[in-house]
Amino acid sequence: MAYTVAVAGLGAIGLPVVRALDAGIDGLRLVAVSARDREKAAAKLAGLKTPVPVVALAELAEVAEVVVESIPAAGFAEVAEPAIERGRIFMPLSVGVLLSRMDLVERARQTGARILVPTGALLGLDAVRAAAEGTLHSVTMVTRKPPAGLKGAPHVEAEGIDLDAIVEPVCIFRGDAYAAAKGFPANLNVGVALSLAGIGPERTEIEIWADPTVSRNTHRIKVDGDAARFELVIEGIPSEENPATGKLTPLSVIAALRGLTSPLRIGT
Repeated sequence: MAYTVAVAGLGAIGLPVVRALDAGIDGLRLVAVSARDREKAAAKLAGLKTPVPVVALAELAEVAEVVVESIPAAGFAEVAEPAIERGRIFMPLSVGVLLSRMDLVERARQTGARILVPTGALLGLDAVRAAAEGTLHSVTMVTRKPPAGLKGAPHVEAEGIDLDAIVEPVCIFRGDAYAAAKGFPANLNVGVALSLAGIGPERTEIEIWADPTVSRNTHRIKVDGDAARFELVIEGIPSEENPATGKLTPLSVIAALRGLTSPLRIGT
């Protein structure tokens, strides 16, 4: 089975995905992209083997069966709503926004749409999902990022945190995944994905540290359940284009897309 694919956003996630699709993934065909700056987008797409149009966000679902969202959270609804209404496969990277738009999940049941959240930087998501089929007692995640990777977060600005002045590790947030998603919409998609795979956002505990001693986005996850108790440590290399995003995230999207048509799929 072959799918047409459209990608919203040409940043640290979207552009590598577009290039991979253009290079060729069996059963998938890139048909459109969308970006805020169409002139800049055209320049980024100049090297593609097969040129595709740059269209408005709302038009992506009109031309493609699979819609990948990798844009700032403010534009989420403009991509998500048409995709769900048209019964498309919707692959969101702004997972934190999804927590406030769970009505889209119910609407997807009615329209036949599917919402597929890529693993992203969350190593071991399969294990969390499997453990959640039994009884989970607790799920916690401690995230450490270079201070520069946390700039612009609403929580940082609301609390007046001077990230440039941090010279040693500082915990700047403790709370559940709901609060983390609101305070750090560009940083905590991994925590939201963890909460949705496990015991829910209200019971998933999150800590965020601004840590000048690390050069990688580090997540330490602890899961305690009846079937298993395990701990995961992820050290993601930040993207040069956007330090809030790890290099593993676009690779995860590519793997998720490949899994749509692959005759062999590994993992749950």
